[in-house]
Amino acid sequence: MPIPAPARAVSLQITRLSRPFFRPAPPNLRISTAIYHPEDHSRPPHHATRRTFPLRPPPCPPEFFGSLPPPCVLTRTVVKNEVQDIVRRFFEWDTKEITAIFGELLRGMQAEDGLPPGSLMSRNYETAQANPEIHTLPGNLKDARDSIFPFFWGTDGWHSPLHLENVKGPANLASLVGALACLLKNPNLCVDTYCLRSNELEVKSITALANLVFYNTHSPWGVFTMGGTISNLYGGKLGVEKVAPGAMHTGLDGKRITGIVSEAGHYSNATLAGWLGIGTDNLVPIPTDDRFAMRIDLLELELERLYQQGALVAFVIGTFGTTDAYGIDDITAIRHTITKVAAKYHATEPHLHVDAAVGWISCFLTDYDTAANPLGFPADLLPVVRQTQDLTVGFRAADSVTIDFHKMGWGHYPSSAFIVNQRDQLTRLRREKSDVPYFSEADFRHDPALFTLECSRPAIGPYTVMASLNAIGLNGYRLLIADALEKARDLKHRLAALPYCKVLNPDTVGPAVLWWVLPKGRDAGAIHSALVDDRLPEADIHRYFHEIEHLFHKRADTMDPSCDARLSYTTSIGHSPAGRRIPAWKAVFFNPKTDSAVIDRLIESLEELA
Repeated sequence: MPIPAPARAVSLQITRLSRPFFRPAPPNLRISTAIYHPEDHSRPPHHATRRTFPLRPPPCPPEFFGSLPPPCVLTRTVVKNEVQDIVRRFFEWDTKEITAIFGELLRGMQAEDGLPPGSLMSRNYETAQANPEIHTLPGNLKDARDSIFPFFWGTDGWHSPLHLENVKGPANLASLVGALACLLKNPNLCVDTYCLRSNELEVKSITALANLVFYNTHSPWGVFTMGGTISNLYGGKLGVEKVAPGAMHTGLDGKRITGIVSEAGHYSNATLAGWLGIGTDNLVPIPTDDRFAMRIDLLELELERLYQQGALVAFVIGTFGTTDAYGIDDITAIRHTITKVAAKYHATEPHLHVDAAVGWISCFLTDYDTAANPLGFPADLLPVVRQTQDLTVGFRAADSVTIDFHKMGWGHYPSSAFIVNQRDQLTRLRREKSDVPYFSEADFRHDPALFTLECSRPAIGPYTVMASLNAIGLNGYRLLIADALEKARDLKHRLAALPYCKVLNPDTVGPAVLWWVLPKGRDAGAIHSALVDDRLPEADIHRYFHEIEHLFHKRADTMDPSCDARLSYTTSIGHSPAGRRIPAWKAVFFNPKTDSAVIDRLIESLEELA
């Protein structure tokens, strides 16, 4: 029978009643009338407890009072009913309501597909801090939806094909299936007893990725982390423990410990140096060549200098796929160099870690048969594939690697992984079970809590990785990656035909494109050559760089958001001839939905602009 809507909503806080059989309600008990929705009588009361009382209770016969329970029993009953109601609403499965709300969120995502890519919306940080809005009364799942939906709608899902800004693409739907499965169970990957078979899934996922990257290594192991910075931190820490055994317990003990990175490496390298305690001043960057790869000759000279000064070189971090230019270091040559120089000075060989957060996806092409070409790649793309294969061989010389599946694996955050080539590397980080008394059941053979930085670790990584790899498949990923390489190559060729433009990474084999746009009439190639050769006066450099940045912002201010691709701008591409940091426009083909029409319009917009 429908419940009539009241003329007004009434809320009562009961603190004292004249009846002798009532004691004051506990301070956390709010008893209110329900607020009903006349348009939807099936909907639970909004912001009201399920325990309700009429505003004017009817009179009770005298015999009623003699049958009432003691006051304390009544109070406990009311509180218990309230708790049971909360349990029913938030801890028991209401599949109809949950799937309905999830359907609303999905429809919101579908609605976004018809809109231009999102820009920065109104960000009211002061208002958000001043109004945290924690409801006093228990509500329902629709209250949960209402509290987050404005922010959900205001967050870009990166699904538009016009997104070319950076190394971020949309999460694939197979990954969504894995993530949902993980969230339903909410496993903690610290020990088996906290995650049961999810720990087994992590071992399976790590081994699959290790075999892909290291190409059938014999005893890999690793863990999923909260992001690439933490994965790189693991690599740096292993290096510190190699050159200063026991530093985990005794500290650095006054030793000068250093690390070496590429000039084009990610800024997280400085973060890990600071957090490990060796200090950012002891992190030595090696300049790159015009292919954005660490110069091996300068690496050797720097190693010689550090060893002659008595420094301990804990690690060398190579980069496989720099964030801007997709530069790739020669990992095999780095290994040969550090082995040779360390032996010369009778020093402990540095730990060789590879930051492949971006570039690990090249490994999908490692054993692709370019002669048979079973997937029918374009003939002019096959040399790029072969060049990629030559570079991925270097992974086999690495001690450890960072990969981010949430980048071009198109998985959900967080799905970064730290993987060692040889399992016994991780014994340097081992804790004793006596250090974790509440994990007395832990076993180092399979329980990461005995060596990980984190204790609680989400299992999103292994769930999304295995779901994606087995749904999209090896050849599916090959097709997606080759498609991205082909689009980047196409844009490079078309930009090279414009005399006022200059492609800055023509020889890299990834999905990123860096270039200059100068006013029409400028010879961008000649200007770049003069800059590299250190033949440009300072005033000219300043003027040209200003023009490049000005035109970028002019396009951003005047572009049509419904058809013009969103690009990004970097102030340093990772190669600094004559010590000069070079800016550039940037496009990254991380979204599989980006097509040739987007590139056509991009070139057209440059013609209109310059």
